[in-house]
Amino acid sequence: MVEDDVLWATPGERARAAADALGDDALTAWCAALLAGRASWGDPADPDPHWVGGAAVDGWGAPDHLDERTAYWARVWAARTLLYVWDERCSVDVVAGLGDPAWRVREMCAKVAARWEVAGAADACLVLVDDAVSRVRAAAARVLGAMGDSEHTAAAVRLLDDADVSVRAAAERALGPRDR
Repeated sequence: MVEDDVLWATPGERARAAADALGDDALTAWCAALLAGRASWGDPADPDPHWVGGAAVDGWGAPDHLDERTAYWARVWAARTLLYVWDERCSVDVVAGLGDPAWRVREMCAKVAARWEVAGAADACLVLVDDAVSRVRAAAARVLGAMGDSEHTAAAVRLLDDADVSVRAAAERALGPRDR
């Protein structure tokens, strides 16, 4: 049975619990390997976040519930974990994840890239400003705002005319004054 505090835990709390149980290095390396396809969730040789710390990170679900159509969720959850527990060595895999066939993986990798200002992500997001999914375009705008240079400005400016209001708002924030 899963304890109430686990059921109500935020994704950040669950990620921290997994890092406390496995160690930051092991958790981030495993998440990067999942993103890159070097690991498969459910492999007995790898951690099982469902049971780490007595189900402290319950919410990933169970690998046996994933099939060919839903296997991308392991990559989404791996990237989401990297929002809260980070290591620079994951940068290459996060940037590669910006080109993932699953839009939710692209979106989450862009969120990670913006959060940690991942080197190389702004260039990769130049392609994502034309993504078919508005949530991916909005996340790309955040990356360009967080770390884009002058050569990225034109792409962010184009998003000011996007058909989706959330993308326009993200572009406005990306191009607006910086409070840092």
